[in-house]
Amino acid sequence: MQRITISLLLLLSGAAGMAQNPDLPNDFLSKEFHRQRREALRQKLPPRSVAVFFSAAVRNRSNDVDYEYHQDPDFYYLTGYKEPQSVLLIFKDKQKAPNGGLYDEIIFVQMRNELMEMWTGRRLGEEGVKKQWGIDNAFGNKEFKRYNLDFSKFDKVLFYDFKNDVRDNPRDSSDLADLITQFKQKANYPDPARLPVNKEEKNNLDTRSLSPLMAQLRQIKSPEEVELVRKAVLVSCQAQVEVMKAMRPGMSELEVQGIHEFVFKKYQAEDVGYPSIVGSGHNGCILHYEENYKPSIESKDLILMDLGAEYRGYTADITRTIPISGKFSPEQKQIYELVLKAQEEAMKICKPGTSFADLTQATRVTIDQGLKELGIIKEGEKHMYYPHGCCHHIGLDVHDKGEYNQLQEGMAITIEPGIYIPANSNCDPKWWNIAVRIEDDYLLTKDGYDHLSALAPRKVEDIEATMKLPSPLDSFVLPELPVKK
Repeated sequence: MQRITISLLLLLSGAAGMAQNPDLPNDFLSKEFHRQRREALRQKLPPRSVAVFFSAAVRNRSNDVDYEYHQDPDFYYLTGYKEPQSVLLIFKDKQKAPNGGLYDEIIFVQMRNELMEMWTGRRLGEEGVKKQWGIDNAFGNKEFKRYNLDFSKFDKVLFYDFKNDVRDNPRDSSDLADLITQFKQKANYPDPARLPVNKEEKNNLDTRSLSPLMAQLRQIKSPEEVELVRKAVLVSCQAQVEVMKAMRPGMSELEVQGIHEFVFKKYQAEDVGYPSIVGSGHNGCILHYEENYKPSIESKDLILMDLGAEYRGYTADITRTIPISGKFSPEQKQIYELVLKAQEEAMKICKPGTSFADLTQATRVTIDQGLKELGIIKEGEKHMYYPHGCCHHIGLDVHDKGEYNQLQEGMAITIEPGIYIPANSNCDPKWWNIAVRIEDDYLLTKDGYDHLSALAPRKVEDIEATMKLPSPLDSFVLPELPVKK
């Protein structure tokens, strides 16, 4: 285990990118990567078109506190820019500037503000975006209102339709709400907000084509992206290992979650890729259980842990199910090994040319046959013990954009079969409250796959052996908090 951890730290210390600020990590994606992605999209755009992207909205948590900001993944993919209140335009063809120059992209970004930067952090501003991200035509967002672009001259104006969930800050005349309003006016966006209003109405606004174009781009990971996905996965795997070593009856679900997320932070993963799922016993039967409130997990139960670190924007998605006591009961072992067999049947055919549907079918056939042999279902019986598909893309989103046809080299995907048997199911009660999901991450190669998450033990004997190892947290015992009587 020590050798693995040292290797992981060495990998995570590798420099790949652009950061000049000593306060920041140095392995972000490079500005050249983002420039290439903009050019790749430009090549896919239809003739005489423009694609318009807005930054993600700032979300309010409560009163005067906002949620930690997370950039829209498409906006980040194309620019590297992580600040709000911004809009990006990518043109198929060169446009003529008032000074006679030509350009094919332009971005309007959050402006520098000395007072606000004292409160909420440094801003790049237009000059910083030019220097750090190599977008020469960068302007403050106040300039968008004065940007005199005739959208009617384009055959297509591609953008994502609006959800009417952006707050307008009355003290800021160029925030995201204002940028959207200004765009709607410039592009003659119809009101009410349905495109088109009727079948007879003609306009050049296209809210459908951008998503599949971005899916085609984002589903194939570049070498730079692969390294970040790989790091996110390794961090998440090491967290699973550390939790296996630290697991003890009586811990809370929140404590288990906390160990995972502490390991994420220890390896400089800046966030979780999605809300952490830590479900013990019957809670494991809730597919997206996120409360994680159970104050004391019981020795007799399994605990299902579906967590993924986000590293430089890219997220892993890994699930392990382990016995809280350190040893599977006979029934738990039978269900676990059936899920593992289903996953390995899918892994046998995981290669370019196989369809996503083929992977799901391989797991479903195996699980149905195994449940029948265990007497849990009858031949041909419909059931809800395996109610989800087995695979999805991972990347900038945990369910990343991508097509779901055939596997292709360069895709990063999951394989995640599961069996969930809640109490009062139509089977022998000895199976009740057993929930098992095993989820791993894979990179499609030319002839097969690279099993990215192999570091986290999957087999029964390996899990039980890992749970016997000492944990550095064994001696970390906090005192009881004083309670006033």
